[in-house]
Amino acid sequence: MAAPEFLVLADDSALDFMNTVALVDDGLYDFLGTDEDVVAWLKTIGFLGEHEKPSFKHGALVKAAHALRDVIRKLVFQKKQGKRVDVALLNAFLSHSRYSVRLVREATGELQVVHDYEKSTPEQLLTEVAEAAAELLATGDFDLVRKCEAEDCVLWFYDRTKAHRRRWCSMAMCGNRHKVANFRARQKHASQSK
Repeated sequence: MAAPEFLVLADDSALDFMNTVALVDDGLYDFLGTDEDVVAWLKTIGFLGEHEKPSFKHGALVKAAHALRDVIRKLVFQKKQGKRVDVALLNAFLSHSRYSVRLVREATGELQVVHDYEKSTPEQLLTEVAEAAAELLATGDFDLVRKCEAEDCVLWFYDRTKAHRRRWCSMAMCGNRHKVANFRARQKHASQSK
């Protein structure tokens, strides 16, 4: 089975995880419908090696992923609204994490710090996603964390553009639709004015 084509456009992995629920032609679509989808997403983002094949009780991983995504969404909304963030929700998830750090010498002789994450449980497999959310909440500039301006879009992004004027989740998706709609409205107005 081919992996779904995930929307990786938020410039932040925690927001990309939130964006695994998106509006498509038929309404809201959950890109994380199965354990295999979660594994494919983790590989796409780089949180899981291409040849790693975690195995858990059927449905346990997707259930944990949905729970984490709900927590991240709630906390991002709280932070964006200027409310006090309920850190206990994410800390409960992070409490499952276990990892070690080691220094390795690459074949080139370069030294690299490697974090080895334990992946014995679904929550541990999702540790890097939870850590990315914690980093975003603790250090992110929430003036630059935005929801796409398209009324029918539910996607979020971190505006890392130089001018910080990004308005759309993607120009190819929502930005161009907005430009075309404005163009058609101007054309219609101009033809009615004649």
